[in-house]
Amino acid sequence: MFILVTIIQIITMVISLYIWVVIIAALISWVRPDPYNPIVQVLYRLTEPAYAYIRRYVPTVIGGVDLAPLIVIFALQFIELLLNNMLRAM
Repeated sequence: MFILVTIIQIITMVISLYIWVVIIAALISWVRPDPYNPIVQVLYRLTEPAYAYIRRYVPTVIGGVDLAPLIVIFALQFIELLLNNMLRAM
C-alpha cells in the first residue's frame, strides 16, 4: 500500500510539473520566440505531442487562438484530481 501511495504521489508531481511546462510554453508562444533557442525547442518537444493528440480529435483553433494548451491543462488537472481523490480514499 505504501508503494502505491508513493507511485500516485510521484505521478501527481509529474502532472503538476507538466502543467507548468504547458503554461510556460503557451506564454512563450505569444512573444514569437526564436525557434533555434534550446529552451524553446525543449518546450516544443515536450508539449507538441500532447497538442497533436488533442488536435487530432478536437478542432482547437477558434478565432485564431489555439485552445490545445487549455484542453491539455484541464485534462491533466482532472487526472490529478482523480488521483488525489483515490489517494484520500486509501
